[in-house]
Amino acid sequence: MADRDYYEVLGVDRQAPAEDLKKAYRKLALKFHPDKNPGDKNAEESFKEAAEAYAVLSDPDKRARYDRFGKQGLGGQPGFHGFDDEAFADFGDILGNIFGFGSIFGGGRRGPQPGADLRYDLELTLEQAATGVESPITIAKMDRCTACGGTGAKGKDAVKTCETCRGRGQVAFQQGFFTIARTCGTCGGTGKRIVTPCPSCSGRGRVHAQKTITVRVPAGVEDGMRLRIAGEGEASAAGGLPGDLYVILSVAEHEVFRREGANLHVDLSLSPAQAALGATVSVPLLGGGQEHLDIDAGTQPGAVLKLRGQGLPSVDRRGRGDLLVTVRVRVPRRLDAEQRALYEKLAELDGDETSERGLFDRVKDIFGS
Repeated sequence: MADRDYYEVLGVDRQAPAEDLKKAYRKLALKFHPDKNPGDKNAEESFKEAAEAYAVLSDPDKRARYDRFGKQGLGGQPGFHGFDDEAFADFGDILGNIFGFGSIFGGGRRGPQPGADLRYDLELTLEQAATGVESPITIAKMDRCTACGGTGAKGKDAVKTCETCRGRGQVAFQQGFFTIARTCGTCGGTGKRIVTPCPSCSGRGRVHAQKTITVRVPAGVEDGMRLRIAGEGEASAAGGLPGDLYVILSVAEHEVFRREGANLHVDLSLSPAQAALGATVSVPLLGGGQEHLDIDAGTQPGAVLKLRGQGLPSVDRRGRGDLLVTVRVRVPRRLDAEQRALYEKLAELDGDETSERGLFDRVKDIFGS
């Protein structure tokens, strides 16, 4: 590795603030990372050089000694021997999970893993989706042991610091030019060792349980929406925070109304006379009740009439949708003698062809046969 000035390696001036150092290192680390440059020894050397420079300059004490005495102030040529425990979190923060750095640089040092999230499917009627509902649900899960408070130990003196990781929850080992942290196999990442297990949970800190909670579903929810109930998932096996419960909503189809966002659709059946002459009809409303609707004379089949504000509320509480009424003209399947005579008279007045006198009869009139 070339014996270059650390500021030169990172491409920053000697007065660069910590944030500029971090940005410069991130840029170089992404550029020269071995996963991005497989088999390239020069890139590997550049990567290690940048990591060494940042490891020194990001530490205020080391940076001050380097500025005053150079590398001699660091106790001679430092070389690159990986990172100590305190550096893990900083490098993990800079590189996130890019190229797997979250696991390389102490990704587990942020505390015990939380408990698992749970899912519950809840089916609603359209009426319940429109008004909102409070629904009790029962879930089976691993819950915190109340006897030991989730510690898994019988009493306070039954817990000792793990001798393997010294309470850190991780152990480090060298792999190539990386120092890699992994979860301590002795304590499972908790940093503690149970001497006397809790008899209620056998030292696990969790027990199988069923819990009933009330889910408050707001008005206006749609099919496929989910509600997050924080802390109602499974308890952590390592003393961390519990997971969350996600309630997935399913809104059943309605036998009368069709939904489109906050709007509702309904079909209205009219007789030919009502469509032609006009009428006042009753339209059903979701949840019960009716509203009168005036039908103009000459209303055509397929026309859409609107009843404002008779749809569903918006889940974000920004008003209500409308009820859209689609006109369907009902053609009678059977006619009595009087009705038939009237329809034939109407057809004659309109000049319409009927089964009594169709196209074949008109052709005969034209040719006089």
